Amino acid sequence: MGRLQRKKPVSKKKDKKKNVDVATSLHPKKNVVREKAALVVGSFKAVKRKQTLPQKKTVSGTREDKNYLNKGLQFLKEVKVELKKVTWPTRKQTLGSTIVVIILVMIIALFLGIVDIGLSSLVRVFIQ
Repeated sequence: MGRLQRKKPVSKKKDKKKNVDVATSLHPKKNVVREKAALVVGSFKAVKRKQTLPQKKTVSGTREDKNYLNKGLQFLKEVKVELKKVTWPTRKQTLGSTIVVIILVMIIALFLGIVDIGLSSLVRVFIQ
């Protein structure tokens, strides 16, 4: 799974907006340059914050084992949530569908039996 991104503190977001707001109140031709500068400064601050923590080395892959276990548990939790969303058929609907399936299987079996008997008798005629 992907890494979780940290939310920026509210004060940092406001600072970025202030930079852009100040730039828009000045001369129209200079606004574009100042807005771009404010955006670059804001994105530059974000780049500084994206430092990755050094990963700890583990012996005999215990971290990987925990990772697989966590993924498995997460999968089962998601399955449980999805099964709660399913609209299950009532007993009456299930019995009706089952009866329809059984009748169709009997009809197809009868048709295939008749075709099989007809073809086998046709082959016997040609063999003799």
